[in-house]
Amino acid sequence: MPIDAAKALAAEPRSGEISWTRKDVLLYHLGIGAGVPATDPDELRYTLESRLHVLPSFATVAGAGSPGVISGLSMPGVDVDLARVLHGGQTLTLHRPLPAEGTATATGRIAAVYDKGSAAVLVMRTDVADSEGPLWTNDAQIFVRGEGGWGGDRGPSARREPPTGEPDRVVERRLREDQALLYRLSGDWNPLHADPEFAKLAGFERPILHGLCTYGVTLKAVVDTLLGGDVSRVRSYATRFAGVVYPGETLRIRMWASEASVRAAVSAVERDDAPVLADTIVQHS
Repeated sequence: MPIDAAKALAAEPRSGEISWTRKDVLLYHLGIGAGVPATDPDELRYTLESRLHVLPSFATVAGAGSPGVISGLSMPGVDVDLARVLHGGQTLTLHRPLPAEGTATATGRIAAVYDKGSAAVLVMRTDVADSEGPLWTNDAQIFVRGEGGWGGDRGPSARREPPTGEPDRVVERRLREDQALLYRLSGDWNPLHADPEFAKLAGFERPILHGLCTYGVTLKAVVDTLLGGDVSRVRSYATRFAGVVYPGETLRIRMWASEASVRAAVSAVERDDAPVLADTIVQHS
């Protein structure tokens, strides 16, 4: 079996130094659609270095995302076909606001391996800390199609009870035709998001958008709409990737607000509101 759960879980963590600059932050923000309108003072907080604050989801690509998903798929006990890999979900925990530039140590390991029958799920955990202490923890849930069925632990369900009642806010975000090509410059070079032939091999009609790009677009909408544009209020952010997004589509983001959290559901407008993000929650101060 290409995935040896015991070997993967026992593997030594991989640590390495990562660094990022204001240019990296600016590029990430542009990759998730910031800067429209270009002269809007609220957008300039994302696009002008003299006013720059950092959207917390930048943590998923800081240091070009290393060690990240692709690195984790080369861990001992893991030998899989990249065309069978899908990003199933993402959880980000912030320990303090992200600096606009910095150097830190990222330590990655496989925290769990679950058997879902038709697929295996790898939970890849990355802890990042700098000289002042912990910065963030990222958990990526990776589905590997066709690699389940060995009788292992199925793991917890990621599904939440859906929000009730009408949403407090609904916004729409139109994606660029070249959104995936721009976003991938932040470090996710998976050809699924750029190469038409590879996308067809993976079962898609054309290249799809990175799930983490939709993840960033959604967090920005929540921060700008319900958190007063204050990125420092975000404490954690979790989602399940429920469907694909194609560049050029329009995202409809529904938000339900409570005292300490925002629930969200995201769909693709042009495909009859097909769900793309589910079980999404932003915990905040």
